[in-house]
Amino acid sequence: MVRAAGVLLHPTSLPGPYGVGDLGPAALAFLEFLADAKQRYWQLLPLGPAAQGESPYQAYSAFAGNPLLISPETLIEDGLLPATVREQHPLFPDDRVDFARVRTFKHMLLEHAFQTFEREATAEQREDLARFAQEQRFWLDDYTLFMALLEAHDGAEWPAWEAGIAARRPEAVAAWRQRLATPIQFQTFVQYLFSRQWTALKRRADERGIRIIGDMPIYISHNSADCWAHRELFTLDAAGNATHVAGVPPDYFSRTGQRWGNPLYRWDVLADTGYAWWVERLRHALAQVDVLRLDHFRGFAAYWVIPASRPTAIGGRWRRGPGAGLFKALQAALGPFPLIAEDLGVLNRRVIALRDRFDFPGMKVLQFAFGGDAGNPFLPHNYRPNFVVYTGTHDNDTTAGWLASATATEREHFRRYAPSDGTDPAWDMIRLAYASVADIAIIPQQDLLALGTAARMNFPGTAEGNWGWRYAGPLPNAPLAARLASLAECYGRTRQSVTASD
Repeated sequence: MVRAAGVLLHPTSLPGPYGVGDLGPAALAFLEFLADAKQRYWQLLPLGPAAQGESPYQAYSAFAGNPLLISPETLIEDGLLPATVREQHPLFPDDRVDFARVRTFKHMLLEHAFQTFEREATAEQREDLARFAQEQRFWLDDYTLFMALLEAHDGAEWPAWEAGIAARRPEAVAAWRQRLATPIQFQTFVQYLFSRQWTALKRRADERGIRIIGDMPIYISHNSADCWAHRELFTLDAAGNATHVAGVPPDYFSRTGQRWGNPLYRWDVLADTGYAWWVERLRHALAQVDVLRLDHFRGFAAYWVIPASRPTAIGGRWRRGPGAGLFKALQAALGPFPLIAEDLGVLNRRVIALRDRFDFPGMKVLQFAFGGDAGNPFLPHNYRPNFVVYTGTHDNDTTAGWLASATATEREHFRRYAPSDGTDPAWDMIRLAYASVADIAIIPQQDLLALGTAARMNFPGTAEGNWGWRYAGPLPNAPLAARLASLAECYGRTRQSVTASD
């Protein structure tokens, strides 16, 4: 890692007329903003299709792309949608995503694009789609059938399907594939569109020297193609229901802990396969992004096991994770790979040793730094270079919101530690991050705009009302880019200087 900076902004938060940010013009404009601001990194949340509560950390697939991110504007340019869509679309709020309305609208557009492709595609375009389907068979065949089945069963989770298809008996799979041939083709086409648009955006990022930091959840949703297709890898009973689920014990975010509800891995079974599913998962992710933030890294050293019958995370227990065995297998299959370890939460020496054994950079969050003594490991004077520092993450309040609700002790500590008079706390925090020795400083877009709690992305432990914030301002924002570029230059984090040293 080399000294640099970047911005955290999920594509759904980008501005635009179609109700949700996407991979089209606003994403390209954001790349221009990053270049003008002399940034090196754009960090995203997971890109998968949200399965539960709109959370990108609960997806229908560990491999698929989110159809909501497909740009209607690009489909118009490609001739798959009529230009009238630009004027004839619902009016959506520009500061929040109305997921239910957007999903209905986007599905209608994608069906129109599919029908246009079926009628008008050239032989070369059809060959390109077929090539994509062949190259992605490891996950795509299961995913497209799963999504078609989900629609055919009115959204019911897969253990509630007919016994034959829930258990993936070969005769049932063959019958349903024939019955749902057109919906399967549609789902394949949607993933093809996502892949084309993402590849084009990634190419533009590469041209500007901007690297993409992706985000990989440790766990996957129970109601997912992966869990249905590889049930032997998860803690499920004979009917396919989870016997034990994931979460964390009581912590900074919740006095009852967090019960995520994901099925746990059967690490012994995975080890017997050489961690083959994880190898393919990382291989696929690293083909899309430059660096991966591995969420809940401490779960690879030890993870919290909650009986599925428990309503909260209280009453769980720690169980040892796969540890170094998993990462050795991944490196043997893929070579060294760029990974950021999300090492927040309850840590012990085993977690730290696992992180340091593979030289993975950890994370520092400045909002956790204040209110204690000078030995707090989140205070910048205690950092080492091999870390990524954030003012806050998607799970934190914005810096302005955090300070407004902080204790008197925290506010006084921050006032004494901050580099100015405290009248601009978000940028005081940004300056602390940039001035630190941490190799990379990542700032959420909300903090660059000094926004309050209304712009918060997620409230951990709550199931509703998250993930919907959108940036309603102009892109690129020249004054903001100039201010950020000046700070990057001041602290040696400019994209140009990093490129020259690579």
